[in-house]
Amino acid sequence: MYEVKPKSPIDYISLAISRVGLFLVSVIVAIMFYEVVMRYFFEKPTLWVNEMSLWIGGFIYLLAGLYVLQQRGHIRITLLYDIVPRNVQRLFDVISTICICIFAFMVIMGGLNEAVQKYGRWETFGTAWDPPIPATMKPAILIVSGLIILQAIANLIADWKETPMPEGFVEDDVVGELRDSYRDTITDRHD
Repeated sequence: MYEVKPKSPIDYISLAISRVGLFLVSVIVAIMFYEVVMRYFFEKPTLWVNEMSLWIGGFIYLLAGLYVLQQRGHIRITLLYDIVPRNVQRLFDVISTICICIFAFMVIMGGLNEAVQKYGRWETFGTAWDPPIPATMKPAILIVSGLIILQAIANLIADWKETPMPEGFVEDDVVGELRDSYRDTITDRHD
């Protein structure tokens, strides 16, 4: 699967943020490996690894949603979308963007007071390690929701004049790249 090329400034922001999320996955793997070694080889389990992995995982979940929206990988009823004319597809795109924006705006409005309170008192998780997960996750949810609004609007604007490819359709240049790659592989095997 190829990444959708960035078309707007918010696309670059979304892709940069998604790279952070990609790196965070390896951080979780590393600290979980550390926990396994400490627990089973040295019999000294940590207090912080489980909560740190939950904390980082929460951020990955948020960042992944933004990336999926930037890549146009969100759910769409392609059976209906692909058979209607382009002007109807645009109407579907507008309705979809409005629904995404309303949802994200409601998340922001519904969580604003709580996020300000949790951040203001630097609320912690209430465990032995006691990290500030609520104080950081609640504002992060609002920030990513705002970015989702911007990304949805940017997608609508960027895709307005383009004709979308039907689901499962492969562009000619992709087919050409695959064919050339296959030829190179076959040639290398015979050499």
